[in-house]
Amino acid sequence: MWKVVCLLCVVALLTSCRRPAPAEAGTEGKDHMTLTVTTTAFKEGETIPVKYTGDGANVSPPLQWTTVPEHTQSIALICSDPDAPGGTWIHWVIFNIPGDAARLPEAVPKQAMLPDGTQQGINSGKATGYDGPAPPPGPLHHYYFHVYALDGKLALSGKVTKDSLLKAMTGHILGEGQVMGVYRRVKSEE
Repeated sequence: MWKVVCLLCVVALLTSCRRPAPAEAGTEGKDHMTLTVTTTAFKEGETIPVKYTGDGANVSPPLQWTTVPEHTQSIALICSDPDAPGGTWIHWVIFNIPGDAARLPEAVPKQAMLPDGTQQGINSGKATGYDGPAPPPGPLHHYYFHVYALDGKLALSGKVTKDSLLKAMTGHILGEGQVMGVYRRVKSEE
């Protein structure tokens, strides 16, 4: 009997120690369809090629996602680095991607408005569009490309930030998913 009681205590302890993945503002408590996000540039959890970083051409990687939920009117994406020394660094804010799109091409132009109506906000460097990884030398950084399927287009203009995008998406998210890549700068030999 005591073995069963001990086993139940261990199970209860392990269950209470699990932490759920942190949710972005506006997504708490929602049941969303999960999108599978991929890129041909790197596999989940692998190193982002230099071409897509501040050490290379600094162009955005190509991204694809699975079929979006019914009634999707637009797609949004936020790329962030939670390992940045001063707090989470935002590398890309892009939204109002047409809802029937299933991908973003490589090297999306760094313009506030694209011909298909897609809009880009500002990154933590205060520039429009994608700005690739360029962490200080040292530990590995993780870069999350988080895609959201939304039930409408967002009426945002000006210098749209991650926070203003998340606020506008509140209550409009139908599905979401992400792909994560890593990057590390090494100290140069002096």
